[in-house]
Amino acid sequence: MGTAAGGGRGAVPRYVQIADDIVQQIRAGTLEPGDMVPSESELIERYGVAGGTIRKAMVEVRASGLVETRHGKGSMVKARPPVRHRSSDRFRRTHRQEGRAAYLAESAQSGAEAKVSVLFIGPMEAPEEIAERLGVTAGTQVLARRRLYFRDGTPVETASSYLPWDVVKDIPELFAENPGPGGIYARLEDHGHVFAEYVETLQARPAAKAEATELSLSPGAPVVHLLRNAVTEEGRVVEVCDTLMAADQFVFEYRIPARD
Repeated sequence: MGTAAGGGRGAVPRYVQIADDIVQQIRAGTLEPGDMVPSESELIERYGVAGGTIRKAMVEVRASGLVETRHGKGSMVKARPPVRHRSSDRFRRTHRQEGRAAYLAESAQSGAEAKVSVLFIGPMEAPEEIAERLGVTAGTQVLARRRLYFRDGTPVETASSYLPWDVVKDIPELFAENPGPGGIYARLEDHGHVFAEYVETLQARPAAKAEATELSLSPGAPVVHLLRNAVTEEGRVVEVCDTLMAADQFVFEYRIPARD
């Protein structure tokens, strides 16, 4: 195991320092998938603290989603293989025609078991950046669809879609938890909104506390924030998707044309 967490970190509680040290060893591969986290007695000796401090540290480590604890056996490092996020492939029309939405299509390609939990569907006022992308005034009513995505039982991504009200008001499937085969893009195309392109902007940053909790990450763990405009052949943005992904779960693969 790596070096013990040092004491010169200001007001950061000792149990948090220890939890961060263990999590970093997992992320660095010092503790590999299938390895057992050292026992409580071993951690007490290594870090020179009381058992209560180690127990609090392990609560934080388990909250990261990187380990699973089995009664009587201890904590084991989970396998968290990355999803291959093929942005040049995942939105192909053939996937929708086969009844597969983008996330389910990419999960199937990586051999993962995918699950989607719908957190919210309903009208809301468009935030300023979303409104600008949709070409409407900030505060205009839009339809919001917020989902939490799981891969092999682990939460890996949140996504909030925002769609113009005049586009969705006559498409009842978009107000349902399950919009049907192929997802919301298939329903939009069914109603004449044929897509020409998807424009994505990505930024890597540390997770905020609430974001880390939702994705079972350690506070400050790296995430990828992605904003996508779905643009029709008429040049209208009919959906903006605001997505947050656990950075250790995704590999981004793009094909970039060499010709104009």
